[in-house]
Amino acid sequence: MRIDYFMPTRVVMGENCVFDSRELFAGLGKKAMLVTGRNSAKLNGAQADVEKALVANGQARALYDKVMSNPSVECIREIVDAIGAEQCDFVIAIGGGSPLDAGKAAAALAYAPETKSALLFSTSFTSALPIVAIPSTAGTGSEVTRNAVLTNHHIKNKASMAGPAMFPRCAFLDARYLSTLSMSTTINTAVDALSHAIEGMLSIRASLFSDMLAKESISLIAKCYRRGDFGRQTREELFSASTLAGMVITNTGTVAAHAMGYMLTYNRNIDHGRATGLLLGEFLRFAQKTEQGKHAGRINEILASLDISSLDEFCSILDTLFRASGPYERFERSELEAYAAQAVRAKNRANGIAKPSEQDILDIFVKSLT
Repeated sequence: MRIDYFMPTRVVMGENCVFDSRELFAGLGKKAMLVTGRNSAKLNGAQADVEKALVANGQARALYDKVMSNPSVECIREIVDAIGAEQCDFVIAIGGGSPLDAGKAAAALAYAPETKSALLFSTSFTSALPIVAIPSTAGTGSEVTRNAVLTNHHIKNKASMAGPAMFPRCAFLDARYLSTLSMSTTINTAVDALSHAIEGMLSIRASLFSDMLAKESISLIAKCYRRGDFGRQTREELFSASTLAGMVITNTGTVAAHAMGYMLTYNRNIDHGRATGLLLGEFLRFAQKTEQGKHAGRINEILASLDISSLDEFCSILDTLFRASGPYERFERSELEAYAAQAVRAKNRANGIAKPSEQDILDIFVKSLT
């Protein structure tokens, strides 16, 4: 057995952890570029906590607060220009997966601003400005990964920038920042974390270490949706589950289910966690049918971590969660055929122990979405 596990980010978790651990900012630079969306970092108090910590340290700051959902390459270049104009020497990304990914991508591209857009997704970035990640959703796990997922209009899909320098130096997890989330965002992001943990277990790169983290993440999420509330304990457990799942996928990668979900997000603007989750039940049915050899029984291991006994029960749980977060989207078969033709070419497909064909992908789309 060969295991190569790497996760260099320092994780600090707890109430007021940003200000209480402000000395961790001090060695990163003289001026920070704060990267956020338009509102959430202000509403949940995270931005104010960061600014208070920087003032106490005597560090300067600038602000880019225009990150949109599913940030584009053009947005990243805007941030890089702002970093240069403000002479910032480190980045603090605050928010959900979009601001975190945008901040990480900009920190890397600031070292190589001349990189052509076509090369962004094939370059392994080995240099970047120091990055701090402060998540305000419990879903992407981006605070502990080496990836930044961006909208790539050239290929009409989402794609990933990556490199070892894109790991944040520190991640600060304060469950207070989750208290302003809507129920739909809470559900969608939690399902995103669940998808990460499950897909990590279905990766050809899964290991003893990643499985251990994935199973704990899955178990925590299951406890949260059974509890049925959004109190402090639930928020803390969802944060833990999301970060654990991020540690999983930074070592295992995701599989075809994520590539399929990207099609729904790019073409129909469906929230990423919801998009993948809508397909997850039928994807697991396909994976179970193809289990063989050393991978036999993987779906049962996942179900055991969920403390359920069948995929029917899993699909029922997902259905209940998604109906609580909004009405189901409708799709035409011709639309799904186009998505299947593109999804089958994704790199994630080869990373899975179950490798669906184009027809398999179409079948999963049709069963899930019509």
